[in-house]
Amino acid sequence: MADRIGWTSACKHRSGLKRQCLAAGIDLGFAGDRAATWRTVEWRAPSWLAAACLAAGCAAGWPLQARQPPSPPVPGPPSANIAAEATPASPPPSGPAAFSAAQAPPGGSPPAAPAPAPAEKPEELTTVFRHPEGRLWVAGQMNFIFQANLPFHAPYSGPHSLESRAEHRLSQVITLYTGLRLGGGAEVLVDVESASGRGISDAVGLAGYTNLDVVRNPQLGGAPYLARALYHQTFALGPEKVASDRTPVSSATEVPARRFDFWIGKLGTVDFFDLNGPGSDSHLQFLNWTVDDNGAFDYAADTRGYSYGTVGELHEGRFALRAGVMTMPKIANGIDLDLRLDRARGENLEAEVRPTLRGRQGVVRVLAYRNIADMGSYREAIEGYLAGRDPVPDVTKYRRQGRTKTGYGLDFEQEVTGAVRVFGRWGINDGHTESFAYTEVDGTIELGADLRLHDEKHKLGLALADNRLSNLHRTYLALGGLGFLLGDGRLDYGHEHIVEAYYNYRIWRGVYVAADLQHIGNPGYNRDRGPVWVPATRLHVDF
Repeated sequence: MADRIGWTSACKHRSGLKRQCLAAGIDLGFAGDRAATWRTVEWRAPSWLAAACLAAGCAAGWPLQARQPPSPPVPGPPSANIAAEATPASPPPSGPAAFSAAQAPPGGSPPAAPAPAPAEKPEELTTVFRHPEGRLWVAGQMNFIFQANLPFHAPYSGPHSLESRAEHRLSQVITLYTGLRLGGGAEVLVDVESASGRGISDAVGLAGYTNLDVVRNPQLGGAPYLARALYHQTFALGPEKVASDRTPVSSATEVPARRFDFWIGKLGTVDFFDLNGPGSDSHLQFLNWTVDDNGAFDYAADTRGYSYGTVGELHEGRFALRAGVMTMPKIANGIDLDLRLDRARGENLEAEVRPTLRGRQGVVRVLAYRNIADMGSYREAIEGYLAGRDPVPDVTKYRRQGRTKTGYGLDFEQEVTGAVRVFGRWGINDGHTESFAYTEVDGTIELGADLRLHDEKHKLGLALADNRLSNLHRTYLALGGLGFLLGDGRLDYGHEHIVEAYYNYRIWRGVYVAADLQHIGNPGYNRDRGPVWVPATRLHVDF
């Protein structure tokens, strides 16, 4: 899946990717957040890409023990700050002079100089290397996830069932991020990525699959590929500037508060749409597909989670509006994209408002999308089976170019205290058109929260997701039909319930370890199977 940005994101934004520290106006770096991102293939990721990330970090951050920037002046009246800069403080008296000054009577000798203020604690890096400010931005990330499922009850299985025996798998994603600012608000961004390893049951058998980094098709291999190649232009609509985190879709550390942004090129749909601060990043937060993304958002993407397209985004105060058009895969969850936008495309529109509740920041986003592609119809597949034309329902036989699928989504996030945030999602789609790009979910609801302690050195999260299918979709599977993810051969339908909890710990700078646990009831919407427990550990490095 696309490398999700913790705006995934996302880049499936959204898709992730975040973490920048600003100290006295100097960027301390960002190295990829959420991503969004499906991934994993075989465990032979090219070592040269990892070496490139390391070398790029060294080049950007050498020497590691760089001198800290001066501390900013203490806030106060402008005249006081100017005076403080013009007249450096004298060192406090020491030895006998200090004692004499302390004992001087009122009106006698001048009072002793005030004790110096304690030195400010230097800003701690959240990337392995420091990223200096400049036109060129280079960063990288590595994400390793070891995941297993415990054996569970399953009286029968089908071609696309989750294996009921115990299984364990390791996935790896390595990304090299680059950006070059051209001036005048323009920049070019290019990311190279490798996804290798595998997921449990090769990423079938669950609608809410347990590892967002896993690529469903293990035959793609671990060779590096071009993840993003973008031209980005920012048009200022006012003079005011605000600080900004570097992400895979923007390398600027300061942007106009009122602006219009335009992107074109290769990207991830969830780099921009369906983002959620506490719940969009498989690198530092949750792992499940339908926790990090809206499961009912069948967003345009190839098997790895990327697409070609264009996005426009308007920011006006507490309001933002974004729209995008992306290419669709030629077949369900396929690697090849249909570049003819006149017959196949994904259309996305999202409005965002940022209200405050009792002085705490919140965000609400409303999403609408329409996909046009060579998709099948569950109704026609069922009718073909009942009429005796097909031995089992087969939605792929009833694909038609130009068929449409529509859906809607809502997500929110809200600060409760300085350390606690709550978030949630709701989504629905028409349910009669073939699930084609993301996963097999026709309706979803999700609630969660996270707790951040000690400057996010410790982070804990808990989320609950409930996924469902339309009547046509569940009937199709019950009659023995196969989707690109699901197919037990038969079905005793029930909602798929997911509970996920994680603990993430920052060891040093950009090095993190995490423990994760998922409980899935009715895996693949089948009450005859499960429940299943899926523990995992994760190592993440931001360069």
